[in-house]
Amino acid sequence: MSSSWNSVGLEVLYQVLGWVAFFAWSFSFYPQVILNYKRKSVVGLNFDFLVLNLTKHSSYLIYNAAMFFSPFIQRQYHDKYGDKEMIPVAANDVAFSLHAVALTAFTVFQVFIYERGIQKVSKVCISITAIVWTAAIVCLIIAWPKSDWLWLIDVFNSIQVGMTAIKYIPQAIMNFRRKSTIGWSIGNILLDLTGGVLNFGQMGVQSIDQHTLVNFYGNIGKTLLSLETVFFDVLFIIQHYVLYPAKKDENADDFPVLPIEVKHVAAQ
Repeated sequence: MSSSWNSVGLEVLYQVLGWVAFFAWSFSFYPQVILNYKRKSVVGLNFDFLVLNLTKHSSYLIYNAAMFFSPFIQRQYHDKYGDKEMIPVAANDVAFSLHAVALTAFTVFQVFIYERGIQKVSKVCISITAIVWTAAIVCLIIAWPKSDWLWLIDVFNSIQVGMTAIKYIPQAIMNFRRKSTIGWSIGNILLDLTGGVLNFGQMGVQSIDQHTLVNFYGNIGKTLLSLETVFFDVLFIIQHYVLYPAKKDENADDFPVLPIEVKHVAAQ
């Protein structure tokens, strides 16, 4: 028998934090989509980031959906961590992952229909993506005979952690080389940061109620996701507001990309 909440107040707070994080993270995709639409351009948005992000969210969706909906995997989780431990995936986690995959895929679609200059997906990114999905298929083949599905979805959870750790790096480097964040929506980052902080807070509330830290290492992917998100979002905020602040006539959120910016990128 799985554990239940000891405090109704903490349970309510857990749900509130989770769903507010869901909306913050979900809405964080829209500023970039809207910015691309207004500018009719994706110049400044790193394509490696998009590909790695799609792999990350697809892996996270597989983990969340399997853990949340499969009684068999939930039994394996309780066998490993104890019957009293709560399943570390909430409904908002599944909803977020599904929405994230859809919006990331739509942003990839925008790449094909809007101005993109000479930007393209790097060979390194293609290689990483191919290796990751090949490894996932191999793990599926290994897990199938023994029905070790908890181990398999933990692999996908590890993939999403790894992708989160590296997906922002190409964008951060691109901003550094261009000495500009034009084309990369700061609204996306502010909402993403909000979601990361609230997501970590949600796990903290569960730990306080259950008097255990199992949910932090039982779902290490969610824990690291929050920490990695906060780290990179703070980095992008520093780039946008401190290192490369936009000039008054270069408001990337309100105006189309300037011709000089396209030439600047093409020259690199």
